[in-house]
Amino acid sequence: MLRPWNDPEMDIERKMNHDVSLFLVAEVNGEVVGTVMGGYDGHRGSAYYLGVHPEFRGRGIANALLNRLEKKLIARGCPKIQINVPEDNDMVLGMYERLGYEHADVLSLGKRLIEDEEY
Repeated sequence: MLRPWNDPEMDIERKMNHDVSLFLVAEVNGEVVGTVMGGYDGHRGSAYYLGVHPEFRGRGIANALLNRLEKKLIARGCPKIQINVPEDNDMVLGMYERLGYEHADVLSLGKRLIEDEEY
């Protein structure tokens, strides 16, 4: 989920220094067309920054990235996965629901511990 206070390039740098095996990239003819970052804390898995280049959407790339991430998490013994999605993103919500994801009756809270400028 992109937010003004998140720096995607800095988040990629952080991921490259921590559990890089859950940072998945889809390529077509050597060009990066999709990515997803995953995490696992021993209790649940997470997916972040799932994105596909607009010219390559509708070709199953997002599904393939999520499927591969799920398999990697299952191999680690991860019992469930969580994804945060903006409530007004109906197109993406529909995709997740078709893939078996369900609304959880929880409110996601967060607290920034390090400002990107300070990283």
